[in-house]
Amino acid sequence: MTPAGRFPALQYRDFRLFWFGQIISLSGTWMQSVAQGWLVYSLTKSPFYLGMVAAAGSLPILLFTLFGGIAADRFRKRNLLLMTQALSIIPAIFLGILIDIKLIAVWHVAALAAFLGIVNAFDVPARQSFIIEMVGKGSLTNAIALNSAAFHGARMTGPVIAGMAIAHLGLSACFYLNAISFIAVIIALSKIKAKGETIENPNGIIKDFIEGIQYFKSKSEIYRSIILLAIFSLAGMPFITLLPVFAGEIFRKGPEGFGFLVGATGAGALTAALLLAFRGDIKEKSRFISFSALCFSILLFVFSFSTNFYLSVVILVFIGWALVSFFATMNSFIQLAVPDNLRGRAMSVYTFVFLGTAPIGNSLMGILADSIGTVRAVTIASVICLIAAISFSMKISRDK
Repeated sequence: MTPAGRFPALQYRDFRLFWFGQIISLSGTWMQSVAQGWLVYSLTKSPFYLGMVAAAGSLPILLFTLFGGIAADRFRKRNLLLMTQALSIIPAIFLGILIDIKLIAVWHVAALAAFLGIVNAFDVPARQSFIIEMVGKGSLTNAIALNSAAFHGARMTGPVIAGMAIAHLGLSACFYLNAISFIAVIIALSKIKAKGETIENPNGIIKDFIEGIQYFKSKSEIYRSIILLAIFSLAGMPFITLLPVFAGEIFRKGPEGFGFLVGATGAGALTAALLLAFRGDIKEKSRFISFSALCFSILLFVFSFSTNFYLSVVILVFIGWALVSFFATMNSFIQLAVPDNLRGRAMSVYTFVFLGTAPIGNSLMGILADSIGTVRAVTIASVICLIAAISFSMKISRDK
């Protein structure tokens, strides 16, 4: 029986522990993300290297996340998450030390980002598919919305704190604080009773892999949504890696301005997540995905032409709202559409497309921005997303 109330997922003890641990850990993660972007920009002053380091962090997801999905279906998800969270501490500590002893180089940042990317390739599918096992199908949409609220609430506060910490305490403080923040989620996971379901009779890695891919391809509505997601990951999402350039060269606001730009996106994202949580569920998910995709594309186009810092902050709030509305709705749509024994692999395909194509997108955006300028590169990306969103919307209208 599904609990009543506005936030039914929080009535499950396991999810409450997981959620509160996530809030602390994700704040540290966003602090490190901002610090890493500013570190690369400070070392190189190059949008090309910003794209390359971002690509180094996401390339392992492209290579390994489908295997991460198989692992999530084969092993206890809680135990897998305990291991990935512990391993995530390593890059943060190493980066902090290298900065303090003044030996940091851009290749160090790229190498440690790649290590963290490998860890995330196994962490994300396990994390996404573990949610339903803590709350059940009836509260899944609410749990995903609350999880998004935690993620993007941290995205709002973490960057602002990071910007102030960089300005007053130095870069290394952000990395050390992130390392400490992982302890909270490790403690929470250790107290969770649910451990996660496993495949009773695995057929072998290759057969399990093929089974997951074939199921996804057989569902045209999911397949079409994933194509749109891939285009947004390739063309739309990489604008975030170029925000240090906007803060430093276009708006001339420095690290604190960069923190506010990223934080504004997080504020909009948090708003979207809370609205989705209050709403409970969305019946016409495809139409809502289409609407949020169109909003994101148009807003990104407008942002690319803005030269006013405060106007850009406001635009980024709405961009954050559109992004979370798009991703959270699609996430719940896919999870509810697949059988339990394929959920880990379904989430790995989702992660593969959402995050795995990011290295290609970040690399292309970095190269394009270096060649024709950051503003023009973001404008072109927004037009590509707009064309894809319009095409998706037209196909939905024909199906109806």
